[in-house]
Amino acid sequence: MADQPLTIFQVAGRAMSAQLVRLNTTASNLANAGAVAASADTAYRTIKPVFRTQFDKASGLATVNVENIVQAGEAPSKHYDPSHPLADKDGNVWESSVDETRELVDMLETSRSYQNNVEVLQTAKSLILDTLKLGR
Repeated sequence: MADQPLTIFQVAGRAMSAQLVRLNTTASNLANAGAVAASADTAYRTIKPVFRTQFDKASGLATVNVENIVQAGEAPSKHYDPSHPLADKDGNVWESSVDETRELVDMLETSRSYQNNVEVLQTAKSLILDTLKLGR
Protein backbone atom coordinates (compact mmCIF):
# COMPACT_ATOMS: atom_id res chain seq x y z
CA MET A 1 0.00 0.00 0.00
CA ALA A 2 2.97 2.31 0.57
CA ASP A 3 3.58 2.59 -3.19
CA GLN A 4 -0.05 3.41 -4.03
CA PRO A 5 -1.52 6.78 -3.11
CA LEU A 6 -4.36 7.04 -0.63
CA THR A 7 -7.83 7.61 -2.00
CA ILE A 8 -10.38 10.00 -0.56
CA PHE A 9 -12.33 6.92 0.53
CA GLN A 10 -9.39 5.64 2.56
CA VAL A 11 -8.77 9.04 4.13
CA ALA A 12 -12.41 9.49 5.15
CA GLY A 13 -12.63 5.86 6.29
CA ARG A 14 -9.63 6.22 8.57
CA ALA A 15 -11.02 9.46 9.96
CA MET A 16 -14.34 7.72 10.65
CA SER A 17 -12.52 4.87 12.40
CA ALA A 18 -10.63 7.35 14.57
CA GLN A 19 -13.85 9.15 15.48
CA LEU A 20 -15.46 5.82 16.35
CA VAL A 21 -12.65 5.11 18.82
CA ARG A 22 -13.11 8.60 20.23
CA LEU A 23 -16.87 8.02 20.58
CA ASN A 24 -16.30 4.67 22.31
CA THR A 25 -13.89 6.19 24.84
CA THR A 26 -16.37 8.99 25.52
CA ALA A 27 -19.16 6.46 26.04
CA SER A 28 -16.93 4.53 28.43
CA ASN A 29 -16.19 7.71 30.37
CA LEU A 30 -19.88 8.58 30.63
CA ALA A 31 -20.77 5.05 31.68
CA ASN A 32 -18.26 5.27 34.53
CA ALA A 33 -19.17 8.77 35.70
CA GLY A 34 -19.75 8.63 39.43
CA ALA A 35 -18.33 5.12 39.75
CA VAL A 36 -16.96 4.39 43.21
CA ALA A 37 -13.96 2.23 44.10
CA ALA A 38 -12.20 1.03 47.23
CA SER A 39 -8.89 2.75 46.42
CA ALA A 40 -7.46 5.49 44.25
CA ASP A 41 -5.56 2.86 42.24
CA THR A 42 -8.71 0.95 41.26
CA ALA A 43 -10.92 3.99 40.65
CA TYR A 44 -11.92 4.72 37.06
CA ARG A 45 -9.95 7.41 35.28
CA THR A 46 -11.04 9.24 32.15
CA ILE A 47 -9.56 7.85 28.93
CA LYS A 48 -8.87 9.68 25.68
CA PRO A 49 -7.48 8.59 22.31
CA VAL A 50 -4.24 10.08 21.01
CA PHE A 51 -4.33 10.80 17.29
CA ARG A 52 -1.35 10.91 14.94
CA THR A 53 -1.48 12.58 11.54
CA GLN A 54 -0.19 10.42 8.71
CA PHE A 55 0.92 12.21 5.54
CA ASP A 56 0.85 10.31 2.24
CA LYS A 57 3.54 11.69 -0.08
CA ALA A 58 2.16 9.84 -3.12
CA SER A 59 -1.23 11.58 -3.01
CA GLY A 60 -0.45 14.66 -0.93
CA LEU A 61 -3.29 13.72 1.42
CA ALA A 62 -3.12 13.47 5.17
CA THR A 63 -5.15 11.14 7.34
CA VAL A 64 -5.34 10.25 11.00
CA ASN A 65 -4.57 7.15 13.01
CA VAL A 66 -5.25 6.36 16.65
CA GLU A 67 -1.81 6.00 18.19
CA ASN A 68 -2.81 5.18 21.75
CA ILE A 69 -5.50 5.47 24.38
CA VAL A 70 -4.33 7.19 27.53
CA GLN A 71 -5.70 8.13 30.93
CA ALA A 72 -6.44 11.82 31.18
CA GLY A 73 -8.22 14.27 33.40
CA GLU A 74 -8.37 14.64 37.12
CA ALA A 75 -7.46 12.07 39.72
CA PRO A 76 -10.32 10.30 41.48
CA SER A 77 -11.74 12.24 44.41
CA LYS A 78 -11.85 10.84 47.94
CA HIS A 79 -15.11 10.95 49.88
CA TYR A 80 -15.84 9.95 53.44
CA ASP A 81 -18.67 7.40 53.43
CA PRO A 82 -18.12 4.77 56.12
CA SER A 83 -21.48 3.09 55.36
CA HIS A 84 -20.50 2.30 51.76
CA PRO A 85 -19.60 -1.38 51.19
CA LEU A 86 -16.40 -0.39 49.35
CA ALA A 87 -15.18 1.98 52.07
CA ASP A 88 -11.64 1.38 53.30
CA LYS A 89 -10.65 1.07 56.96
CA ASP A 90 -10.79 4.88 57.30
CA GLY A 91 -14.31 5.04 55.77
CA ASN A 92 -13.18 6.57 52.46
CA VAL A 93 -14.25 5.70 48.91
CA TRP A 94 -12.84 7.09 45.66
CA GLU A 95 -15.15 8.43 42.97
CA SER A 96 -14.17 8.80 39.34
CA SER A 97 -13.69 12.43 38.32
CA VAL A 98 -15.42 12.26 34.95
CA ASP A 99 -16.60 15.68 33.80
CA GLU A 100 -19.96 14.71 32.28
CA THR A 101 -20.49 18.09 30.60
CA ARG A 102 -17.10 17.92 28.89
CA GLU A 103 -17.79 14.35 27.79
CA LEU A 104 -21.18 15.27 26.33
CA VAL A 105 -19.64 18.16 24.41
CA ASP A 106 -16.92 15.81 23.18
CA MET A 107 -19.59 13.32 22.09
CA LEU A 108 -21.41 16.01 20.07
CA GLU A 109 -18.17 17.14 18.45
CA THR A 110 -17.22 13.57 17.64
CA SER A 111 -20.57 12.73 16.09
CA ARG A 112 -20.39 15.88 13.95
CA SER A 113 -16.90 14.99 12.77
CA TYR A 114 -18.07 11.49 11.93
CA GLN A 115 -21.06 12.88 10.01
CA ASN A 116 -18.77 15.26 8.10
CA ASN A 117 -16.72 12.29 6.94
CA VAL A 118 -19.88 10.44 5.89
CA GLU A 119 -20.78 13.48 3.78
CA VAL A 120 -17.28 13.49 2.24
CA LEU A 121 -17.78 9.87 1.19
CA GLN A 122 -21.24 10.59 -0.21
CA THR A 123 -19.97 13.60 -2.16
CA ALA A 124 -17.01 11.66 -3.59
CA LYS A 125 -19.30 8.81 -4.61
CA SER A 126 -21.73 11.24 -6.24
CA LEU A 127 -18.93 12.97 -8.16
CA ILE A 128 -17.57 9.65 -9.42
CA LEU A 129 -21.03 8.55 -10.56
CA ASP A 130 -21.65 11.88 -12.31
CA THR A 131 -18.28 11.58 -14.04
CA LEU A 132 -19.17 8.10 -15.27
CA LYS A 133 -22.48 9.41 -16.61
CA LEU A 134 -20.58 11.92 -18.77
CA GLY A 135 -19.16 9.03 -20.80
CA ARG A 136 -22.59 7.82 -21.94
